[in-house]
Amino acid sequence: MTTPLRRALTVLVVATLAAPVTPAVAAEPGTTVTWTVQPADPSGPDGRRWIELTLDPGQVVTEHLAVRNFSSAAVVFSLTSADGYLTDKGRFNMLPSGQASVAGGTWIDVQQAVTVGPNETKVVPFTITVPQDATPGDHPAGIAASVISTGGTVNVESRVGFRVMMRASGTVRATVAVKDLTARYTPSWNPFRGGTIRVRYLLSNDGNVRTSGTSRLAVTELFGLTGQHSTADVEEMLPGGSRLVESRLHPVWALGQLRTTIAMTPEPLGSDQSGAEIHQTRATVTTWALPWSQLALLLLLGVLVIGFRTSARRRRRRLTQLLARAREEGRAESRARS
Repeated sequence: MTTPLRRALTVLVVATLAAPVTPAVAAEPGTTVTWTVQPADPSGPDGRRWIELTLDPGQVVTEHLAVRNFSSAAVVFSLTSADGYLTDKGRFNMLPSGQASVAGGTWIDVQQAVTVGPNETKVVPFTITVPQDATPGDHPAGIAASVISTGGTVNVESRVGFRVMMRASGTVRATVAVKDLTARYTPSWNPFRGGTIRVRYLLSNDGNVRTSGTSRLAVTELFGLTGQHSTADVEEMLPGGSRLVESRLHPVWALGQLRTTIAMTPEPLGSDQSGAEIHQTRATVTTWALPWSQLALLLLLGVLVIGFRTSARRRRRRLTQLLARAREEGRAESRARS
């Protein structure tokens, strides 16, 4: 199985009172179990990475999954569905077995278990029923096959599955809010280099569909005379999800007020984007900054200029005095001769 496909299929590997394990675990002492779960049609795996559907409220559809057992013995796999979410690292996951689903996971009805023989693939149908009062937008879920190893004193549940991305028909709204924006300016101790501004903010998917997008960081410097900007790609976010972003911009030539603005342009994801409403959001924060190294350099230059001018005035005064003395001595000598 290729790496991208493995990422697409692996939903959860969880250990109860133990460290995480890999998808291959021992269901019974001496038995190693390795398996995959894929979207399928009635005849077998159909090549999809996950299932993605746009459905009307009240609609009922039948889909299929294929469980392939690579092991040398028959295995009974538990089949479960649950609400889906993204981890802090942006990987798709589904709620653990002990946590009840309240959204898309409740729309899926699948049989509780399936027995798959050694090196055999079993296709299992499951039903998706959209509630009559389903709100428009994405309702992510996952579906998985799991086994529990019973060796030793710790039970370990391992699950492998895939996404089921269900979108209830209606107005698609992509909105990612920029919240809790902070900016901190750090001057450079090298007076010939600008400082660094570090920016931290929270992106919150306040729309009803999963999105990616682009955030633009802009900093206005020197009382608006100059400015800099940078852009960053934002990874996938599910409705209601959030992502903490930290960025920095260098070099920044600060003197007094710095205005930092984050503009977020979301991009709705999914196969059906007809009539999508896309709302750009922005947030601005003002930071006061003093470039100490540049100010110190200016102070030093000012001291040198003042010192030079003072020294020059003293030299001119001394020269004037010497000339006056020479003239006076010349006059005295002339009077003495006469």
